[in-house]
Amino acid sequence: MNRVDDDLIFRDPRPSRADAVKNRDRLLRTAQRLFGEQGVDTVSMSAVAEAAGVGKGTLYRHFASKGDLCRALLDEDQRHMQTETFERLRTHPDPYANLVWFLGEVLAFAERNAALLLVEVGGGEGIALDHPAHFWWRQTIRGLLNRIDAPDCIDRDYAADVLYLMLDARTLHFQRQVQGYSRERVHTGLITTLARLLG
Repeated sequence: MNRVDDDLIFRDPRPSRADAVKNRDRLLRTAQRLFGEQGVDTVSMSAVAEAAGVGKGTLYRHFASKGDLCRALLDEDQRHMQTETFERLRTHPDPYANLVWFLGEVLAFAERNAALLLVEVGGGEGIALDHPAHFWWRQTIRGLLNRIDAPDCIDRDYAADVLYLMLDARTLHFQRQVQGYSRERVHTGLITTLARLLG
């Protein structure tokens, strides 16, 4: 007798909320471990389901694609960075210093999550710059630029776009892996670019 898929029959198709949360957490932790051990590109969705001990149907109910799975893994780190950013902006009044700090924080986030961000932008799964979870970077940059005392002729929207584009996963991959720039060189380049954009 063939093995019955756990999501077809003989089970309640509506798992309890507790079970669903537990399965989702197990899948995320398993994916995080496998991606760290083997690399994001080499781990299939089937391998994640098997290692987590759930059926493929359960996996795809939570995550429709590897891109969805990567975005979920990014979410926790992103929320932590948002919390730190709001606290920083609340307690530090200097917008230029805050922008320099924020660019460093986004760069650090992009570095530690490079593999996940690159999967998200690859294969037509969506572009990181278009994703609402990352677009707040651009909004924060633009908001801080607006508070900095600089000549009226400066196009702050364009300046925000330039800095935001320099933080895209593909740009950073090109600079770090292809060009061989150090993280310090990339960060210094961002700050130098900021100063020049502000005239």
